[in-house]
Formats: sequence, C-alpha cells, structure tokens
Amino acid sequence: MANASVLPVCGPVDAVAAEKNTGIATANDPESPIRPVRYDDAAVFAAMNLTLLDEAEGNLDADDQDANQANQSPQLNPATPPPQPNEPSSSQQETASSGGQPVEYFVGIALAGHPRIQAARHRVAAATNVIPQANALPDPMFNNTFWPLHDQALQTAGGRVAHQMSLSQGVPWPEKLRSKAAIASREVQIAQAEVDRIEREITESVRIAYYELWYATRAIQIVDETTELVDDLTKVAEARYRSGGAQQDVLRAQLESDRLEDQRIQLTQQKQMAQADLAALLQQPVSMTPETSKELELSDASRQLDQLIASAETCSPELQGLAWEIQRDRERQRLACLQKYPDLQVGVNLSILSDDDNVLSGVANGHDNLSFTVGTTLPIWRDKINAGIREAAHRTNSTTNRMEAERDSLYGRLRRLLAQADSLVQQRQLYEERIIPRTEKTLQLSVADYRGKRTDFFSLIETYRELLMFETQLARFDASLATTIAKIDRTVGCP
Repeated sequence: MANASVLPVCGPVDAVAAEKNTGIATANDPESPIRPVRYDDAAVFAAMNLTLLDEAEGNLDADDQDANQANQSPQLNPATPPPQPNEPSSSQQETASSGGQPVEYFVGIALAGHPRIQAARHRVAAATNVIPQANALPDPMFNNTFWPLHDQALQTAGGRVAHQMSLSQGVPWPEKLRSKAAIASREVQIAQAEVDRIEREITESVRIAYYELWYATRAIQIVDETTELVDDLTKVAEARYRSGGAQQDVLRAQLESDRLEDQRIQLTQQKQMAQADLAALLQQPVSMTPETSKELELSDASRQLDQLIASAETCSPELQGLAWEIQRDRERQRLACLQKYPDLQVGVNLSILSDDDNVLSGVANGHDNLSFTVGTTLPIWRDKINAGIREAAHRTNSTTNRMEAERDSLYGRLRRLLAQADSLVQQRQLYEERIIPRTEKTLQLSVADYRGKRTDFFSLIETYRELLMFETQLARFDASLATTIAKIDRTVGCP
C-alpha cells in the first residue's frame, strides 16, 4: 500500500525507488524512446517510435518538423506497415460479407482506421513537440533606446548618445531545463499509454460485437436445423392421424413450425443489429455486412490468477500510464525544488555616440561604448517555493494512491472474469458431453414411442423443445466464453 504521505524530498529522483513503489518497470532515462507494442498479428503497431529529447536537439527546424508530422502523423514506426485505409476495398467487403472472416480480420480493420486511435496518436505527436519547447532557452531580448530630439539627447564626455542598444538572454538553472524536458517526455509516454488503452478497448468492443454476431448466426443455423426436425415430426403426426390418431397433434406440430419461424425472425433482427454494431466499429456502418467464421477459436482461459496478475503488471495500459504519471509528478517535484536556485540574465550593451556640432563636451571623440551585463534572480520568497514543493509532493502521493486503487480493481476484475470463464468451460463441457447427447437419445426414443403409440405428442414436443434450448444454450456458452476471454485480454493488456 502507498504511504500516507510523501515527504517533499528535493534530491534527485530515484528511478529505482520509483520502480519499486509503482511495481512497474519504467525507463530511468527521460530520453528513452517509446517502443512499439504489437497486440496481435492482425493489428498495427500501437506506438510511434519517438526519440524524445534527442528529437528536440535534431537538425530539423520547426516548420519542417511540423510539415513532416502533418504528412506522417498517422504513420507509425517506419519498420511498421502503414495503417490500412478507412475504406476497405470492394473485394474485402465482398469477402467479409459472403464467406465470413475470423475476428482478427475485423480487429485489424478497426485498429487501422478508428478515429479515436487516430486522435490519440495525434495527441502523442503533439506531446512530442512540447519537448523541444521545454528544453529550449527563453527568447532573447533586444532593446534600443534613442533620442530623436538632439537637444534632449543624453550627453557624455565622449559625445552625444544617439542610440543605446542592448541584447540580453535569460539562462535558467541548467537542471530546470532538463526537468522540464523530462516532464514533457513523461507526458508523451502517458499519451502513448492512452493510445494502448484505446486500442485494447476497441479490440475488446470489436470482439464482443463479433461474438454476438456469431451467436445470432449460430442460433439461426440451429433453428433452421430444428425446422427440418419439426417437419419430420409433422409428417409423423400426419401419418398417425391418417391411422386414427388425433388431429390436435398435427396442429400442434404446425404451431411449433410457426413458433420456430417467429424465433428465426427475432434472431435475424438480433443478427442485423450485431452486424450494424460491428460495422460501426469498422467505420463502415452502411457499405459492409460482416459475417463470421463458422467456428470460434477460443484461446486458453485456464491460466492461473497469479500468471494473469504478473502479465497485467507488465502490460496493463492503465497501470503503465499511472506509472508514467508518477514519474512525471516526481520530475515536477524535482523542478519545484529547483526553484530555490537563481536564474541568470546575461547581456551586451552598445552605446552609439556622436561628436557632431551639437555635443556639449569639448573632448568628445564619438567613440562608441561597449559593455556587458550579468544579472540573477533572487529566489527569496521561500513560502512560495515551499508551497510549490508541497503541492508537487501531494500530487505524487495522489497518483501513487490512484495506481494502488487501479491495481486492486484490476485484481478484482481478473478474479471475477477468471471465475466466470472457469464456470463457462465447465457448463459448456457438461452440455456438450452429457446433456445434449442424452437429450438427442431421448428424442429419438420419444419419436419411436410416438410412432408405436406408446407416448403422446405433448411429451415428444417437450423433449424437442429441450433439445432446441440446450443447443442454443451451448452456442450462448461459446459466445459468452469468448466474450469473457476478450475481457480478460483487455484487462491484462498483453497481446
């Protein structure tokens, strides 16, 4: 747990201690690059390969750099393939609409073109351009004092002063600039963690929409298969009616066929809604009608909780972002401590003298005067400085506690999701290996008994309804298990 308070320590920021407190390894050097992270084979790189402080000292001027970023802001690491365009080709749409695609296909499209990811990447690029601003000296100051009225001009022994020009430059304490650049570097890493978080969130949303679409498609397939069974039962009831059976059985069989048709209409509507949700995530709400593959590729959900927690400590974008926030706040605390040190002001002055007829001095020679100035700020208001140090310390403590709360919440979510996944695996196995085979066997015996007039049609219909319900429930288990695994992947944050 985090300490109750953070002392306003003004020494150098201890990266090792910070890593121990946050529980997440972070870069000690503020010039460390943001490294790209690939989530899966179909996804694009999540990060731009940004060299932080080195880029601030590059040879590109501001205009060239802005133009370069304007042209390449969606571009990722040069070693990374460029993102796919927002609009899939007609062949891609036809393939996605007819034959069906695995979930990774749609995840790749969403990650390549989703505007939320584009916006987050632009925020990273914008934060990167703050670094050279934070690392630069303030603009120099040029001043010129002149006297347009000769009789009111300042006169010296060397002659009349026509112009007094000065050029001055503020020079902050060297460590202040480095701390400001380090803070800007941490802001880039925080923004990059936000990119990772958004990509994981969109990946989860695409997967959930895909699994809902798969369930609706599978349920429609089950209804179609059951319709053939009801047609067979109707034929059996008609045959028994012709041999002296009750007409009520035929009508009940026809009613079951109508009920299946009604269920199919509802499932078709559910499928169309799932297609609309998935297409909206792919930025193709009108032109694309996505279809799923026949089988779900379920990953292993039986990993132990401690393995998931260890992975989350390393990969979770939320924890990574908070870790960088702690590093940023520590740098701010260091900068607040550096306000105790003075800033310098250096300059050069040039007085242009004139020895014309209007001068008063008899020894005027018109020799210009050159002088240099050196000044310093006086950080004497200690109450203000100490208040800034305490403010930075409290912000660091606040971020540390936020990270502890996020870690506890993440552990709780993983425990619930893992328990849910284990339960779904057991239920799926029970339905697939025992309940459905026994119900199918019971239905076969019920049909034979009905033909032999040893049971009534009501018992036969009840068995058929149970089989339909169990098969549909098995499909729901598959979709729910896949959704739970997607949520576990989102919570852990690893590829």
